[in-house]
Amino acid sequence: MSVLRNIEQKIEGLFEGMFGRAFRTHVQPVELARKLAKEMDEHRTISVSRVYVPNEYSVYLSSQDREQFTGYEGSLIGELQDYLVEHARRESYATLTAPRVLMKTDDDLSIGEFGIATRMVQPEGRRAPARDEPAEQVEPGATMIYKAKAPQPTEAASPAELGLEQERYTLTLNGKRHVLEDRRAVLGRSKECDVQVPDANVSRRHAELREEGGSWWLVDLDSTNGTELNGKRVQRAKLADGDRIGLGELELVFARERAS
Repeated sequence: MSVLRNIEQKIEGLFEGMFGRAFRTHVQPVELARKLAKEMDEHRTISVSRVYVPNEYSVYLSSQDREQFTGYEGSLIGELQDYLVEHARRESYATLTAPRVLMKTDDDLSIGEFGIATRMVQPEGRRAPARDEPAEQVEPGATMIYKAKAPQPTEAASPAELGLEQERYTLTLNGKRHVLEDRRAVLGRSKECDVQVPDANVSRRHAELREEGGSWWLVDLDSTNGTELNGKRVQRAKLADGDRIGLGELELVFARERAS
């Protein structure tokens, strides 16, 4: 697997669960990465011995789209910059400094629209370009506007309509199997929980399973003694078939099954 695809998967992993069916029309982080690379390609400057590309990328988002990154924007910017670094390396591009991504709000943009403007910026403290380097741009170039891709028609179809086998998910505790029929299931000592875990070391509302973006996640609900996944303490983690969830002294097994 390529380094770029690895970075794309990291971006998807950071934000998976935020961008399920409810966010189809919003700007997707991976789409941002790919369009940034496209802008890098389209703003090349060829010198005598090198091909230079911009090192500053301003990303303009609607206020609603930018809001969805609250608490994650710093991580997103870091991954987007890594993506540009790797793309430049693969294409043998030169940059005046490491690529820098700036996030900005533009209230003229609608949800799902985003703009990208690029600029050549000299390293801090340098007054003039070195030999064979492009001159600095005082202002960014023209802003290219993109729109989020429309969902494919099949995205709204059910598995049965597509001729696919349906799946269901279960939790097994002390030999008893619980089918997860809703998109959320609370685990804990309370009788009001979806799956009651009879252990004095388990909080009344200890943890929750959530289906987000087509995947199931385990989320600790600020429990007293913490939640473990396959023997490791976690606050939030993506679940896979056969994973073991530890609450107190008891263990639950998460499984994916084909519905008959």
